[in-house]
This record gives sequence, C-alpha cells and structure tokens, in this order.
Amino acid sequence: MPITNDERPRIYVLDTSVILFDHDAFRNFKEHDVAMPITVLEELDHFKVGNDTINFQAREFIRFIDKLSKENILTEWLNINGSGCGRFKVIMHGQSLVDAELVFDEKKADHRILNAALSIKEEEPNYKVILVTKDINLRLKAKSLNLFAEDYETGKIKNLEKLYTGSSKILKIKETVMNQLYTKGFVPYKLLSKEKPLANHYFVLQNEKNSLLATFNKENGYIEKIDKISAYGIKPRNAEQVFAMNAVLNPDISLVSIQGVAGTGKTLIALAAALEQRSQYAQIFLARPIIALGNKDIGFLPGDIKSKINPYMEPLWDNLKFIQNQWREKDKEFNRITDMINSEKIMVTPLAYIRGRSLSNIIFIVDEAQNLTPLEVKTIITRAGEGTKIVFTGDIYQIDTPYLDAQSNGLSYLIDRIRDSPVYAHISLEKGERSELANLANRFL
Repeated sequence: MPITNDERPRIYVLDTSVILFDHDAFRNFKEHDVAMPITVLEELDHFKVGNDTINFQAREFIRFIDKLSKENILTEWLNINGSGCGRFKVIMHGQSLVDAELVFDEKKADHRILNAALSIKEEEPNYKVILVTKDINLRLKAKSLNLFAEDYETGKIKNLEKLYTGSSKILKIKETVMNQLYTKGFVPYKLLSKEKPLANHYFVLQNEKNSLLATFNKENGYIEKIDKISAYGIKPRNAEQVFAMNAVLNPDISLVSIQGVAGTGKTLIALAAALEQRSQYAQIFLARPIIALGNKDIGFLPGDIKSKINPYMEPLWDNLKFIQNQWREKDKEFNRITDMINSEKIMVTPLAYIRGRSLSNIIFIVDEAQNLTPLEVKTIITRAGEGTKIVFTGDIYQIDTPYLDAQSNGLSYLIDRIRDSPVYAHISLEKGERSELANLANRFL
C-alpha cells in the first residue's frame, strides 16, 4: 500500500517571521523534526539589537540555538531538548531542481528560504516537508512551487465566531426576580441561569414589562444590578457602553478589554472613566503601538522625535479634546484637563516608551491592542505594579501588522485566555455611535 502524505513523518521548515513571533516555536511541533534555513539566522542577526519585542524574541532564540549546539554541528540533526520533541538542524543554501530566485526573478531572503525548503524536500523524500511562515505571500509562493506551507498555529484562536463577547441577553425574566433586582439590587445567579456565569459577565435582563442591566459577581455568586452612569461628562449611549464604563470604573477589576469596530466608543469610554478616577491614580497613561506606513521605521520621518510620533498619537488626542470640549474654556473641568496634561498627570505616548518600566498606581489605556502579539500583551500586563489598572481597546478585525490576524493577535488571545478571572472584564461593543455616516460605512463598505 503506497504511503500517503499525511502518514509520512514531517519536517517543518521555519522562517524568520515565526521566530520573531515566538522564540520558543521549535518546541511546539511535537515529535516532528524542525529545520531552519541559514538565511533565517542571518536575518535574526539584524533583529538582535533593540528594545522591541521582536528584538527580545531574536535574542532568546539565538541563545537557545547556542545552548542546543554546544559542541555539535548545526547542519547535522540534533535532538531538541524537551520531552516528546523531534530533531533540529540548520539548512545551508540549498540546491534543488527548482530555483525560486530564477522562478521569481529576484535574489532575496524569502527566495533563499524557499530554496532551502525545496532542497530538504528532495533530500528527504520519505518526509512531508512543510514551510511554516506567518507571511501570507511567502506561503502562496511556496504552494506555487509545489511545496506545502502553513501558518504558525500555536496560540491561535480556533473558533473566532465563538470568541467571548462579555455579555448576553436573558428574556422572559420572572416578575418576582425583576422586582427583587430592583429592590435589593441582587439575586442568586441560579434564579436566572442553571450554569454559573463567567466572572464579571454582563447581562441585559428583560421581560414583557421591564428591562435592566446586571453583572455577575463571582465572589458572592450574585447577579447584581448596575446603573447607567456618566463619567467626566460622557454618557453611555447603549447597554454595551454601560457595561464597558462599569468595568473601567469598578475598583475590583484591574484588567479590562474592550473590543469593537471604529466608532463604537472604545477609547472614549475608557478615557472618560479614567478621568473620572483621576484622584485614585498617580497618572493616566494613554499609549498605542506605532505601526509605520510603508514598512518604514519612524526614523525615516522628518523632524525631532515628538514631531515623528505625534501623527500616530493624534487619535488619542482627538478623544481627549472631545471630552474637554464638552465644557467651556472657563469651566474647571476644561482647565483641569489642561493642567493634567501640563503636569504630566495625563501622558500620551507610544507604547514602545513604556516597555521596561514598572507601572505602579496608574491607569494604563492601551489603544489599538489588536496590533500587539500575545507576548507583547503579556509583557505589558506583567509590568503592572500595585494599584494599577490596565485597559486594552481595539478591533480584532482591523490588523495593521503583516504577521498578525484576527486569530493570532494579542487582543484576541487575551480575551480567550483570561476570561472568568475575578479581576478581569471584557465587553464587545457592537453599535456604532460616532455618526449615522460612520455606521453606514461600517455596515456596507
């Protein structure tokens, strides 16, 4: 009986994008062998210096390879340390019947990686050779050369349609239960649900006569009524915004994520709630990752560092100005924001400037969190000191970085992994509140 592709042992060939996403990727292919083109090692050399997460990934992987090699030759198969792992080797610039540099008429690193994978495919005919890369175009090129290729799947959200939304509706609530919620403010969860809800899950409760909003307190097992409240002049316009405002204002919740498309009020709600709590924190930090246009670093832009980064921070300033402009210039609320900016009580900064710091007694809003890797989200959270609250906002479907998608970005990873923690709350905002024109674009364009 002839052997099928699926039955053959496998050799996974990893490219640079996988290593920069997860330096420990080599340990995640079970018993299968893993190979790395020498070109990847060359590219990692360019990334080893710097303070960004990809620089950390490059350094950690280089250390791992150094420890693995010891006195061994890397071009020979070596056993990977760890139970159940396969072997590892470095592929030199390979020669194969098909030359990717000739096929695509260009000498570049990606094509040398393809040649390395093609060469080991010819050397090991009893193995199924698979190129693993987070570069979609490189996967397409590989498949056009009759080479199996796939994305790096570790950490990906498998069923995005079922990603936790943070809220749900319960209809046909008994009148006695509704009355108890109105009078006492809470009821045991078993009166509303057979299954125990996730911590800080939000509910829209309705019957034919009334409706109210509530949340589940995991500590005492009660469904608790919540009220619609405003923060620094910003009033929630729908149930989900009420939930988001409640989560950011709740002193018992130290980690919040708010997901939603443009115009749903994610950043505005987070910022208004932060300003409402200004006296409880030493500083309010507003940060977002800088995603340079055209894959060029901000160093290419003219001017000093402030003028380089200001265009990227402008959306944060816009939200701050919107809140401030609800008041007249003579009002204390208007001038308080100006004073907070001048005294650096409010800091608007690129996320890269926060890395390496210990964050104590601050409220930290991270905008555009969908452009972070899972490791970057983890790094931010592990920086939190005593008295710190972190709020991540973003749209998991609006990715601006080339090697992330809705299933692999840090915001999706956070929502999927941290849910049901008593100190964490998540809410997805569905309804756009920016304008009817913006809602029209979100629905049909």
